[in-house]
Amino acid sequence: MLRAVIEELGDEGLSDSRAGRPADHYGALVRSIVGQQLSTRAAAAIYTRLTDRYGGRTPTPAEVLADDPEALRAAAGLSRAKVGFLRSLAEHVQDGSLELERLEDLEDEDVVAELIAVKGLGVWTAHMFLMFHLRRPDVLAVGDLGIRRAVMLRYGLPELPAPAQLQQIGAPWRPYRTLACMYLWRSLDATPAD
Repeated sequence: MLRAVIEELGDEGLSDSRAGRPADHYGALVRSIVGQQLSTRAAAAIYTRLTDRYGGRTPTPAEVLADDPEALRAAAGLSRAKVGFLRSLAEHVQDGSLELERLEDLEDEDVVAELIAVKGLGVWTAHMFLMFHLRRPDVLAVGDLGIRRAVMLRYGLPELPAPAQLQQIGAPWRPYRTLACMYLWRSLDATPAD
């Protein structure tokens, strides 16, 4: 089934989607927290307001922790929860419980474990970090609604596949499950709406 998607879509449009995003691990995680559950446009606007507050750059962990949470929330347009998540990330980085420089050396599962210890960073965010920031080739985003929907449509399933079913369907895509996800996301743009 995935072969048909690849043949239909070709490889055009599979370029680096990190354009305009922070290149450092901490900045990428800050950007991920800001963008959770928002449209691309809204996430970009809020992230710009956040960085504008700090001279056009990602705030350091110390700056996040020193800033007044309510003032930060109001200035950037963040929810209280997201300010809390940014503070949790900053605390984990500052106290050394999240060693960002080690992430590149860890196995995918260990990166996920390290990241989800931070309040506000879940498995979905960890998978996106692995795929788009660390550029790991074999990540299957089993919790992503778009991937689940694409598999349901392309594989003729009666409902969205559960994570375990998606793991089973995606097993033949190893060791390039990240690329498979890229094609599945793109296939949604090519699939007529119901």
